Amino acid sequence: MKTVRVPASSANLGPGFDTLGMALGIYLECRYEPCERLRIEVAGRDAAFIAADETNLIWRTIASYNAAPLRLEIRNDIPLGKGLGSSAAALTAGIAIGNPDWSRERVMNECSRLEGHPDNAAACALGGIVASANTREGATEAVSLPLPPGVAIALIVPDFALPTSKARAALPECYSRADAVFNLQRTALLVAALATGSPHALSTALEDVLHQPYRASLVPGLSEILALRAPGLLGCTLSGAGPSVLVFFEADRKDCVRQAAGVFAGSAEVLFPSVDNHGYMRL
Repeated sequence: MKTVRVPASSANLGPGFDTLGMALGIYLECRYEPCERLRIEVAGRDAAFIAADETNLIWRTIASYNAAPLRLEIRNDIPLGKGLGSSAAALTAGIAIGNPDWSRERVMNECSRLEGHPDNAAACALGGIVASANTREGATEAVSLPLPPGVAIALIVPDFALPTSKARAALPECYSRADAVFNLQRTALLVAALATGSPHALSTALEDVLHQPYRASLVPGLSEILALRAPGLLGCTLSGAGPSVLVFFEADRKDCVRQAAGVFAGSAEVLFPSVDNHGYMRL
């Protein structure tokens, strides 16, 4: 059987709304081979919520390019509905399986088109911390950076899901010039800090006024986490549309992550994934 493995991703990274993303060492793995009739087997995290018939998103994506039946074994470790790029991972897997001869860039462009924004798609394709933009012609341009030495990440994953459509609906139609400039400054500072390995700038660079304040009411405890200051803590951001929170911290100070998790309303799981620096893989 052939295998495609796709990483989870965290989008926005604070100020970089629909622009910045990070590939995470948490994976969706699909093994597949030709079969006389469609057969889908699902295992792993949230398997009960993943369809095992023709309505499965991965299969529907594959079938839009090549409808020949497959035996498809899906192993998922990505929390669903938690702002960790599960839909982008499913689309990337389906595109890659359905188009085995496509380049990485073409898979990324197609996933970005289907998602409607490039941040998760670029992270799935390239790995690392990715800055991306859609060109006027509809393609995606993206550049990947590694996480600076001495900086680590964690995820605080609450015990409830938040539909992306609901999180998007919370955003205003228009923003002030002051708010736009605020986020432009911090997005530029964040990319520069990551590129040069300057973690001292992260606490300012991760600030945002375009989406997190409007989504705070949907994620109880988010405002308190974003405002938290603690030794070793470099900054927190809502992961994608939420409700998970991405934490940047000094690599030897995991205690501050536990402190941040304790601020969250309700129960939450703490994960310490690596940053995936490869993007999707054909194994």
